[in-house]
Amino acid sequence: MELRHLRYFIAVAEEGSFLTAAQRRLHTSQPSLSRQIRDLEIEVGAKLLERQARGVVLTAAGKVFLDHARLALSQVEAAAEGARRAEQPEKQTFAMGFLAGQEVVWLPHALPIIREEAPGAEIMLSSQSSPDLALELARGRLDVAFLRAEAQIAGVSFRFLAREPLIMVLPADHRLASCRKIRPEDLSRETFISSARTSPVLKSVVQDYASRIGITLKAEYEAENLSSAMSLVASTGGVTLIPLYAQNMLTPNVVARALDGVPPMIDLTLGYNEANASPLLRRFLSRIDEMVANVENQSIIRYAGAL
Repeated sequence: MELRHLRYFIAVAEEGSFLTAAQRRLHTSQPSLSRQIRDLEIEVGAKLLERQARGVVLTAAGKVFLDHARLALSQVEAAAEGARRAEQPEKQTFAMGFLAGQEVVWLPHALPIIREEAPGAEIMLSSQSSPDLALELARGRLDVAFLRAEAQIAGVSFRFLAREPLIMVLPADHRLASCRKIRPEDLSRETFISSARTSPVLKSVVQDYASRIGITLKAEYEAENLSSAMSLVASTGGVTLIPLYAQNMLTPNVVARALDGVPPMIDLTLGYNEANASPLLRRFLSRIDEMVANVENQSIIRYAGAL
């Protein structure tokens, strides 16, 4: 069994299609990919994928194997990254990842801590979806990330930072835009823009909220990120729910309104790899409470309440 077999299997499992995985992610032919997966199943001794009319699905054995395959690849990548860093110990780096827009809130308070602890360190920044940030932590490419507490990410720990409400985004000329707060029953009557698989925690929070208050959301569109969500809201006349911090990213043709009653809440965490032996990481983690206090005292975002 080779690492490429694991990469091929993960690609097919995530895309749900041999053709899509071959063309978009692996840049190989579908027959070649099918042979590689067949060889893998022979090596494992179990059927991992089941072909259906709309693509492929994981078998019970495939679901178990997928978790282990992801862990194995992440450990190999983390080992390689650790070796590269060890080769240049004199060049101290600290890589930080953020959910889009969270840099505005947290970076001004994280940077002074890093500068105090390691004045000469090179700081690297990136913005990605929460699941991608978690994978980058597992692979050893990030030291810390400001993200959601993603499930099934082996070796990654999460420290709670803040809890914020979700708010409703709707077109600026929508009939409900004149309301100070939106009633849940009004939300259920509108076309809803749901979160994509790139925001599984947010999607789960929204679904739990709808179930708790007894409404059904008419999810007719799915947005890949905040920018596409706002574009879909403006172009379709639909509505969506976003974390409070994202109100600073709204475009002029949409507005945000608080939800009436107890709103759904979502947590932001600081993630890091437990195997990361960086002394700077440990010193940074020891000052998380200080950073959170500074954000709460100085940021324009107030996580305790909505608009």
